Amino acid sequence: MAEDQTRTKIVTIVGARPQFIKAFALSRALAAAPGLEEVMIHTGQHFDKNMSDVFFDELEIPPPRYHFAVNASQHGAATAQMLVDIESALLIERPSAVIVYGDTNSTLAGALAATKLNIPLVHIESGARSFNRTMPEEINRIVTDHVSDVLLCATHSAVAHLAREGVTANVYCVGDLMVDATLQATEMAKSRSRILGRFGLSPKSYAVATVHRAENTDDPSRLARVLDFIALQAHKQPIVLPLHPRTAAAVSAAGLALDRPGVIVTEPLGYLDMCMLTHHAALVLTDSGGLQKEAYFHRVPCITLRDETEWTETIEYGWNRLWHGPDYRPRHEIPDFVQGAAANIVRILEERFRPAP
Repeated sequence: MAEDQTRTKIVTIVGARPQFIKAFALSRALAAAPGLEEVMIHTGQHFDKNMSDVFFDELEIPPPRYHFAVNASQHGAATAQMLVDIESALLIERPSAVIVYGDTNSTLAGALAATKLNIPLVHIESGARSFNRTMPEEINRIVTDHVSDVLLCATHSAVAHLAREGVTANVYCVGDLMVDATLQATEMAKSRSRILGRFGLSPKSYAVATVHRAENTDDPSRLARVLDFIALQAHKQPIVLPLHPRTAAAVSAAGLALDRPGVIVTEPLGYLDMCMLTHHAALVLTDSGGLQKEAYFHRVPCITLRDETEWTETIEYGWNRLWHGPDYRPRHEIPDFVQGAAANIVRILEERFRPAP
């Protein structure tokens, strides 16, 4: 393939559902920037069709140039395999910069591969902190931030977290790509999704729940408590529970019951269907960092099925609470979560990496 010397090549690395969603918003903006060329690497961290391919199909994201397969289940082996695969692609592409998103093993592998090859690293959603180092995601965030060359934060509190760790150079508060992605995808979903009719639901008459974090799925007793909590909430209204493959395996291994009154268990859903379900829900229950924020973007209250959250703004402004924490605070709009992150990110990439004329 002939290389366009007039455009700056940026490699973006994705591997999991939240990253596909962020890439949807940013890839659109990159495609409209005449001086930038995006090459996408998919690590294969999420390989189930309903967790991966459906996002590219529904959201009309161009297929990744590289799509690897992760065969290992343990964190170390999976990260190592992704590191090898990503490095091989970067040696071929030789980009001007590498973008990683969030806090997954794909994020960490991409960060290490770029850093070891001396390729400038851009971390989107930098500075998020749960302050729980037993979470693999927290370690991934911290390590990635401390090897990044450009740190793009979703909120001002994330900027403050980095400053407390001594990271102040090349830090930008750009807003949250999830706002752009959610608003764009919801408009698409309004004409395409039929999910409410499929389950016989009417707006604001039901809740949505998701469970996938290792802290919940790897401990059978904790997983049982989470499922019991969801079942208790289902006494108030039906709850749709799209079941993550990891959760399904953990439930089966622990011999737990999913067949509870009021709980509608279904396979993982495409993003447009999840947008519609969330948009019209009365409540969201989740251990997902992304869905906590998406609930706010749809102005739906959330209960986080964890003991802490990295998105403290959602609690501070009354849209979220922890499942074993205090009740909701008074509800206000969250000033950091506004549209425009994709345009801000493209502007920074152009300023920093476009070659001089």
